[in-house]
Parts: sequence; C-alpha cells; structure tokens
Amino acid sequence: QVQMVESGGGLVQPGGSLRLSCAASGFTFSSFAMGWYRQAPGKECELIATITGAGDSTHYADSVKGRFTISRDNAKNMVYLQMNNLKPVDTAVYYCNGDPSSTIIHCGGRNWGQGAQVTVSS
Repeated sequence: QVQMVESGGGLVQPGGSLRLSCAASGFTFSSFAMGWYRQAPGKECELIATITGAGDSTHYADSVKGRFTISRDNAKNMVYLQMNNLKPVDTAVYYCNGDPSSTIIHCGGRNWGQGAQVTVSS
C-alpha cells in the first residue's frame, strides 16, 4: 500500500524558514520522481517542486523558485522541502507524492498523506 507521511509543518513569521519531511513507503522509491504540492483554502492543488528518481534534476513553480529547495534521500525513502523567505501567501497544507503531475486539481485522497500545515503569519 502506497503511503506518504508529511511532517515538519508549523507556524512561522514572514521571512522565516521551515523544513518539511516526507516518509514514503509501499513502492520502489528510487524508481519514481517525487513532488511537493500545496493547497490553500479555496484554491486548487499546486505542484510546486519536483525531483527525479535519482535526484539529479529538480524543477520549481515560479511561485517558489529561488526560495524553496526539494531534495531526497533514497537510502531512507525520504523527500524534503527546505522553505526559506516564507511569505503569508505560502500558507497552505503541503503534500508529497510520487509521479508528480501538474494536472492534479485536488490534493489528498487515495495514496496521499494527510499533509503538513504551514502557516505564515502577517
């Protein structure tokens, strides 16, 4: 059974930093690209960062480029998201998952974790 467990969320001030972790299981981790998504209240799911299976290539949405960094540790089946210079608009629930797709409208559901709440105060 595919399972994702996100952790590391919390409340931070604008300009602050936070590091999210994702523990994945139920599939051959290194064979799949991974992605981080976020969904704010009233908004669609947004794919914000991706990383190839080997970790040799990354891509970012314009909204987070230059501020967020995705990484992975295949020996530990872990994916990370380092978030710097956080802004109030970054407030959302953050999810990780494999085989990332920018066409996903709703985060969560089957084969998704519960996500990590990130709140950036004004």
